[in-house]
Amino acid sequence: MRPPIRLAVRAVLLHEARLLLVNAYPGRGDLWCAPGGGAEPHASLPDNLAREVHEETGLRIEVGLPCLVNEFHDPDGDFHQVDVYFRCRLSGSPELVDWTDPEGVVQRRRWVTRDEIGGLRVKPDSLAHVAWGGSEPHYDPLEPIVR
Repeated sequence: MRPPIRLAVRAVLLHEARLLLVNAYPGRGDLWCAPGGGAEPHASLPDNLAREVHEETGLRIEVGLPCLVNEFHDPDGDFHQVDVYFRCRLSGSPELVDWTDPEGVVQRRRWVTRDEIGGLRVKPDSLAHVAWGGSEPHYDPLEPIVR
């Protein structure tokens, strides 16, 4: 029996025209993504996202409307995840002070400009367009997982 599709939430958080990114996996310092993580049962998606962003970055946010649904999977395995991205606003300081992700996944965080993101390896491929582009919701079909 295949495992269920994993549901995750992620923040599209812009501050002074900079997007917040975190490292995607421990030991993969060259791959960046929006902060967030797996949704836990019996909590709303916005509540899950606020918790995940605080755990991973130490920042407090207000969660807005969804702006992207992205699916990624392992074509040779059982992994399949659906990420729901929400537009978010800071509800506190944007300063990235010393902190430790309790799950040990996020080890690096950074604010990036539209120009800087072009020189980084970022997933999903549509993240920059969604962050700085139009206000219409976007859907990315199956994107292979990056190793």
